Parts: sequence; structure tokens; C-alpha cells
Amino acid sequence: MKSEPITLPADPFNAEDFDVTAEALERGQRARLIRQTRTALGLSQSAFATRFRVPVGTLRDWEQARVTPPDFAIAYIRVIRLHPDMVATAVA
Repeated sequence: MKSEPITLPADPFNAEDFDVTAEALERGQRARLIRQTRTALGLSQSAFATRFRVPVGTLRDWEQARVTPPDFAIAYIRVIRLHPDMVATAVA
């Protein structure tokens, strides 16, 4: 039996809202976490990618929610968020 994707309906009172699948919502939340972490550090995508050894194209795809970052990448971003200097030193 094929499972149907779960779709969260748009808010009918919000003209900017739209239907979204649960998978797309999670991908968007992961993208926001990555983008917020990078901007909180005051780094461009290129500088963040270089400092933390992430391919800039991969980072861009994650931030634009074109690709869902794997769980290990989210864990890495959370560690970067808490200890950016320690991580930068460790991967240097």
C-alpha cells in the first residue's frame, strides 16, 4: 500500500499562506536553522562554507530548502551554533 503524503492546508484567512506537505515544512525549518546560524555568526555563505568545511553549493541548497539536510548535518549546525570557534579550530 502506497502511503500518501500528509498535506497541511493553508490558512484560508491568510492570502500569503499555501498548502504544504509535512516533508516540505520540515525541510523549511531545517533551512531556517542553518540560515539563522550562519547569519548570527555574521558570515556570508562562502565564508561559513570555508570556515566549517561545507561545500558552498551544498550550503546554498540547504538554505534555499532545495535539498533536505541529513540529520548529521543538522547536528553539526547545532554544534556550530553553540561552539563556533571550537568547531572552526577542530576542522582547520
